[in-house]
Amino acid sequence: MPAPLAPPNFEPSAAYPEVTPVRDALAAGDWPALRALLAQHDSNARTFLVGVAAEAEGVEPFLRTVVTEDPDDALAGTMLGAHLIRAGWRIRSSYRAQYVSREQFAQFHDHLRRAEQVLIDVTARHPDDATAWTQRITNCRGLELGQAEARRRYDRLAQHHPHHLPAQASLLQQFCPKWSGTWERAHGFARECAEGAPPGAPNAVLVAEAHLEQALDGDGLEAARTYLRSPQVRQEINDAAHRSVRHPDFRHVHGWVWVRSLFAMAFVLIEEYAAAAEQFQALGPLGDEAMFGYIDGDHSKQFQRFRAEAYRKGGVA
Repeated sequence: MPAPLAPPNFEPSAAYPEVTPVRDALAAGDWPALRALLAQHDSNARTFLVGVAAEAEGVEPFLRTVVTEDPDDALAGTMLGAHLIRAGWRIRSSYRAQYVSREQFAQFHDHLRRAEQVLIDVTARHPDDATAWTQRITNCRGLELGQAEARRRYDRLAQHHPHHLPAQASLLQQFCPKWSGTWERAHGFARECAEGAPPGAPNAVLVAEAHLEQALDGDGLEAARTYLRSPQVRQEINDAAHRSVRHPDFRHVHGWVWVRSLFAMAFVLIEEYAAAAEQFQALGPLGDEAMFGYIDGDHSKQFQRFRAEAYRKGGVA
């Protein structure tokens, strides 16, 4: 068996070795080194790496010092904004609103408002900065600024980066009903992203994600399977896979572990076990939390369960 039935490695640095030196430079307060490391990457990779690094705790004072010393440093402002957003979400937690206290919400919104102030300045000075605009799309959701404002921010980004998957994934969340959107709008945007991207690009994963969001928003796993196994949904998921993970031009760029993990989950739920096993095999020992935790909150347990089912029923010995 290519991937042993053991807990998957969700640690980003296992799939993307460049994560470690970026984290180390931030922890050491070595801004020149951090800038040099991130300058080596394209906008998609930079957005990914900034997001991972920004999870670090206790770095706000250092980042504020860098921004104060050089207000025109787009990376510094973006990193600070990303850090504040993630710190705010940790305070809020992932629970639904009725389970979040008033104090948590107050601190959450305080962090997001401070992030917004920084990021507005970055995008004003650097209107083509995809990473900064991606943070502002996420922030728009947390601040509840609405669908139109979220789309406006995405359109500003797309003028310069029309296929920026991190931004598209963030906006897709905004278009889901849980954030006051509609399934029609969510699916429409996912198809727009898939059809607009070059063949072999990972963007078509959003079609599968939108269907999983709708399926898992219902009345349990069996209801989800019933929805996903409908002929139209099944066909759309397969078409999305053929445009992305099954296309000969698909590459393991930053985010590929999430893309394959999500398709693996979708294929198990539509009972195409050989296709699911193919994705799990490509992942090897790696994995991404993706949406596995939607079922009972335990990402690792559900990942292992889905992987075992795919291998057992997909003919992988």
